[in-house]
Amino acid sequence: MRELVPDLTVSISVTTRAPRESLGERDGVHYYFVDAAEFDRMITGGELLEWADVFGSRYGTPAAPIREILELGGDALLEIDVQGARQIRDAMPNAVLVFLEPPSLEELERRLRSRGTEDDARLARRLQKASSELEQRDWFDHVVVNDDVERAAKRVAAIIEASRTPRDNSSLEDP
Repeated sequence: MRELVPDLTVSISVTTRAPRESLGERDGVHYYFVDAAEFDRMITGGELLEWADVFGSRYGTPAAPIREILELGGDALLEIDVQGARQIRDAMPNAVLVFLEPPSLEELERRLRSRGTEDDARLARRLQKASSELEQRDWFDHVVVNDDVERAAKRVAAIIEASRTPRDNSSLEDP
């Protein structure tokens, strides 16, 4: 996405889970890793645009950087789940929501297994959640099937570009 839309800012989420060392996750790069008390403080202080409890860990989007980007006329990409997308829809009705859909649940399972970050029980919960989230894709503005990373990224980039282009409503005006 950063190659296709160089001026796009990808938000960094905050989470209460520990970094996945096997994936080389680093604080401030992949996530902001905080403890439960700090996360609670952020919620109470209104510092999160959205947040959700996902399998015992909490994730959220810090509001200040996103607001700053938008005030400067930029675009921000948030990688969030359906719970978070609902909160964003409520807080920012003009946000463009894109549901990134796996080609199949079998392929999603293969991808998750290849990461090697979940045991079988956690994997089963993730797949069950994914199935439930797939049922909610219709209220998103766009659905992009992630069958090929480059192709999916190009589709999302096109959606971003289209959302930037003002619509010409002159044909709707009276002559």
